[in-house]
Amino acid sequence: MLIKKNTKYIITPLLISSISSAYASEYNSDETEITLGLGAISSPRYSGANDQSTGVIPLIHIQKNNIFFDSTNGIGIHLQSDNGLYLEPALGYDSGRTDKNSGWRKGSDKLKGMGDISSTVNSSIAVGWAVASWLVFEGKTTLPLNDGQGVSYSTSVDYIPIMDEDNTVTLQASALFGDARYMNTWYGVSEVQHNRSGFSRYSSAGGFYGMDTGLTLTHQFSEHWGGLFSLSYAWLNKKASNSPIVMKKDGTTGMLAVNYTF
Repeated sequence: MLIKKNTKYIITPLLISSISSAYASEYNSDETEITLGLGAISSPRYSGANDQSTGVIPLIHIQKNNIFFDSTNGIGIHLQSDNGLYLEPALGYDSGRTDKNSGWRKGSDKLKGMGDISSTVNSSIAVGWAVASWLVFEGKTTLPLNDGQGVSYSTSVDYIPIMDEDNTVTLQASALFGDARYMNTWYGVSEVQHNRSGFSRYSSAGGFYGMDTGLTLTHQFSEHWGGLFSLSYAWLNKKASNSPIVMKKDGTTGMLAVNYTF
């Protein structure tokens, strides 16, 4: 089993990415570790938008033994074997998308007439293998608890060239997949939406639809205070980018944050 006794510098990346906690796997069951943070973020208004939304978001991570609550990944449990194989079921939340500019949800005025994609609670299960402290492979499935958004999948590779008491550098590459319902929820244009918005009708089969790559840098300033910088680049292939609502097939998301662990 890959064990790190001091995990403060590992928790930070968990707040803003799908990096597994496989390399921070042993906690004292009598202790609860809480990390609170505040981040400035800039990201596309929705997947396929050609304009950015900027704002401030809270970051929360609570961990006791192998059970965690995370403002990005939801609430779940991390189960790992001695050979590095792990299973991570979780419950999370997706805020959906609106057809107007929003300060906290995906959406843009440019989608006027498309209607809202309802928010939903979702379940996810990740299966992975921490080959070493610096290399992790993972596959993840996310299923909404209603039938409104469809099922999405991802496969990812995390490479961690630097990980010590003060600094962590993580590189991640993910391949993105969705079933037909997912693709047509987020990128499709139905007859009703066509009539209301003026966008051409569009539908897509399920399958591979894009890539997401990212870099995360974290630094521990003191026993309690830490900071992070992350930058990710998303690219959509023709299953998604051929949609008339996709105005730009690639986009970047950046975050700068500070956190406190106690």
